[in-house]
Amino acid sequence: MDARTVLIDHLPALPEVILLVGACALMIVDLYVKSERRNLSFQVAQAMLLLCMLATLFVQWVRGLPAPPLYLFNGLFVFDVMSSLLKLVSYLAVWATLIYSRQYLVDRGLLRGEFLTLLLFSLLGMMVMISANSFLSMYLGLELMSLCLYAMVALDRDSAISTEAAMKYFVLGALSSGLLLYGMSMIYGATGTLEISAVADAIFGLVFMVAGIAFKLGAAPFHMWLPDVYQGAPTAITLVIGAAPKLAAFAMAVRLLVNGLLDLAQDWQQMLALLALLSMAIGNITAIAQSNIKRMLAYSTIAHMGFMLLGLLSGVVGGNLLNAADAYSTALFYVVVYVLMTLGAFGVLLYLSRKGFECENLDDLRGLNRRSPWFAFVMMVLMFSLAGLPPTAGFYAKLAVLSSAVQAGQLWLAVAAVILSLVGAFYYLRIVKLMYFDEPKEAGPVPGHREMRVLLSLNALALLVLGILPQKLMQLCYVAINSL
Repeated sequence: MDARTVLIDHLPALPEVILLVGACALMIVDLYVKSERRNLSFQVAQAMLLLCMLATLFVQWVRGLPAPPLYLFNGLFVFDVMSSLLKLVSYLAVWATLIYSRQYLVDRGLLRGEFLTLLLFSLLGMMVMISANSFLSMYLGLELMSLCLYAMVALDRDSAISTEAAMKYFVLGALSSGLLLYGMSMIYGATGTLEISAVADAIFGLVFMVAGIAFKLGAAPFHMWLPDVYQGAPTAITLVIGAAPKLAAFAMAVRLLVNGLLDLAQDWQQMLALLALLSMAIGNITAIAQSNIKRMLAYSTIAHMGFMLLGLLSGVVGGNLLNAADAYSTALFYVVVYVLMTLGAFGVLLYLSRKGFECENLDDLRGLNRRSPWFAFVMMVLMFSLAGLPPTAGFYAKLAVLSSAVQAGQLWLAVAAVILSLVGAFYYLRIVKLMYFDEPKEAGPVPGHREMRVLLSLNALALLVLGILPQKLMQLCYVAINSL
């Protein structure tokens, strides 16, 4: 095989190679950057994300749409439409995270080369997870992502609450990784293969693998780390944890359960049904009692992951796969919309925060409409979308998932989801009430940077557009799932 053939055959790994080289280059570049705003390092990080996006689009264009999966490195790595879509949304999420969090980190002296490098390496771990076709590559990607996130939570070394959150995240994360690895080892012992698509007959280790996946998603009852980490980490780091990693966790669930263990769907769907119900109940009910917005959004995340699992458990009905593509594509659509909502919600908190002030309590949003009518409207759109109210993308995402559940015969679970969503709407609408009907704590307009204002406005607009015209993204999600 000549060098040109090898190059073409390994072209799908180009984005990962670019990001790896870029992250290493960033470490060297940052040694010579003295500016507090880290202009050069920041631009290098953004350039790497742009190059990765262009590389992913180029590879997909070469492969065509739709295209069958392409396996590389002796089956360790798979390139398909779903991997391309999730990677593109991951780049967008990390790029938006950089824009939203820059001023916040500068004000607190946390915008250092370590943050930017860890962020890029965690993205590399997510990309490896998204394209993993082997237990080995899946676990390597998971650990690369997780170790970077643990370090980022502890980035503010002078904060006791951040250090405590990092320790909780590390200990519980290590426990969940151990459960996942134990499940993988049992399946390997039963089947003699590490390739995900070749383990369809192995029921050994299934419980441990589902538990590991549930932890990474933040689903109940494996959610105990989420509220403490969301509250304890600096808001910029909370945004990092809450957005892009959920895409990688979703990819892990699809690769392991749908690609690898579809024949055992009757078994893992029952587990997911319990996880979904517990997540929606614990998340929505407990969020009502929270006065800290970050903690409230943590319980909101738990509830939303329950909704996403509702889509995943609706694919196989009595051994029939007719509903599979529709159900899994609605789950994919839901997780993409969830990431957009999370970016916007934490983006507003970062926008309202400043040096010496953390916007993280409900009272901090009182009277926002009088100080900044536009950003009160932006936050209202985000809260409506999180609550699942029309005409936002959150409404259509929930409607699509509920429709899949009903078609799969999970009527009782769909009814429970609707009731718990009504409960959850209370704490989202409470924020709208505080912004529009309460007196502000401070007078004067809200200061902020233009790039943040523009991106937050586009974020809210995207949720409205996807709520009114969701067909294109939904069709792309269907093509991505159908190509597995």
